[in-house]
Amino acid sequence: MAYSINGDCISCGACADTCPVGAISEGDAQYVIDADVCISCGSCAEGCPVGAISEE
Repeated sequence: MAYSINGDCISCGACADTCPVGAISEGDAQYVIDADVCISCGSCAEGCPVGAISEE
């Protein structure tokens, strides 16, 4: 199951730096996760300083 980023995202980029497959990119208002690329490893959720990432 892929992860997703909610509205609490502060666009710091910490999640993108931790993603081993490059599934996270900067969107218009916040970072976004490409569910087709995400391998559900949880690295992004662990690296998010505000807890804005969870499993869908």
